[in-house]
Amino acid sequence: MYKSIVAILLIIVSFMIVSCSPGISNLQSYVNNKQGYGFFYPNGWIPVDVQNASEGVDTVFRDFIERSENLSVIISSVDKNQRLADLGSATDVGYHFLRRLNDDPNVKRDVELLQADTLENKGKTYYILEYLVQMPNKPPRHELASVTINNGKLYTFSLSTPQRRWEQVKTLFSSVANSFFVY
Repeated sequence: MYKSIVAILLIIVSFMIVSCSPGISNLQSYVNNKQGYGFFYPNGWIPVDVQNASEGVDTVFRDFIERSENLSVIISSVDKNQRLADLGSATDVGYHFLRRLNDDPNVKRDVELLQADTLENKGKTYYILEYLVQMPNKPPRHELASVTINNGKLYTFSLSTPQRRWEQVKTLFSSVANSFFVY
């Protein structure tokens, strides 16, 4: 009887601790051993088939309920000896991506770089970029990206949400963006 009560109390305390702590308790792990990267993604997100996606798109997940929230990993080839710092600072890379997006004649959009930071993790450098994206006749979007280079590959890990939801998911999305790693 005593053991049963202790076990029930431990379960209740465990649920209370998990439900009160933000961050990793609401995330699941994803690792792609073939391409050498991994990240955490929110519970309730599901993988999307990328067979017919644009070149370089390796992985896409989206929220099961808020279908327009998504994350993606895009991989491009770069020189085997190239380092992220060779592309410039986080701000330089952020503005380069911004110009590429704004100059695309196939898509009308206005992209604004809000923030660019550098993150060091286990000897690797990542640029964390934050954007506001405006498109004609569509609600604005908020995007976070983690960019890095490893073994001749440029990895771009992006998260996107409608701007109206940004304040609700800001902490979660920051945790997810910072969780991206290459090996």
